[in-house]
Amino acid sequence: MSFFIDFVIHIDKHIINIVNFFGDWTYFILFSIIFLETGAVILPFLPGDSLLFAASAISANPDYNLNIWIFILIFLIASIGGDSLNFKFGSVLGKKIESGNSILNKIIKPKQLKAAEEFFNRYGNFAIFIARFVPIMRTFVPFIAASSHYDYKRFAKYNIPSCLIWVFLFCGAGYFFGNIKFVQDNFSIVVLGILFISLVPIIFEVIKNKIKKK
Repeated sequence: MSFFIDFVIHIDKHIINIVNFFGDWTYFILFSIIFLETGAVILPFLPGDSLLFAASAISANPDYNLNIWIFILIFLIASIGGDSLNFKFGSVLGKKIESGNSILNKIIKPKQLKAAEEFFNRYGNFAIFIARFVPIMRTFVPFIAASSHYDYKRFAKYNIPSCLIWVFLFCGAGYFFGNIKFVQDNFSIVVLGILFISLVPIIFEVIKNKIKKK
């Protein structure tokens, strides 16, 4: 786990190492990370927002010979495809987890699914849209929606626009602002700031629930 924390905090340096070692295979490697973050269901700790920002910032530097439009394309495919695979898993495995399947419960934590279910029930259709911008929630909301017999076409109606905005927002921010000297000198702080902002909805819900219980 310490490796993943270091990878997220110093993600710009790790991506540069990947580029220097793997060259054009960098596109496939970063595509896989974004795809697996939601598609694999069990990997919510993989970087999302920060990876898009860092990869796009590096693509703005001609020294690394990376194309921002290729990044935008592959991240769109990865996010939409990952959510769709996640939805498929939910439609097949959701009820088995609820029924207490011991093997699945060890892999996918019921506590995390419960939090996502409450998030989904609270915000309804909007939860599918907003979950893409919230780490952990974006991994489990598609799964919960599918296990609740939510229609896939209806899911895609909210999910695809959300992925489009997410990719263009973070890729655009990284490309245009990532190479500003202040951002470069304080990249780890910027990454932590992105993580904090994206976790605000979860923090708000936790505080709100604690107040209600009191």
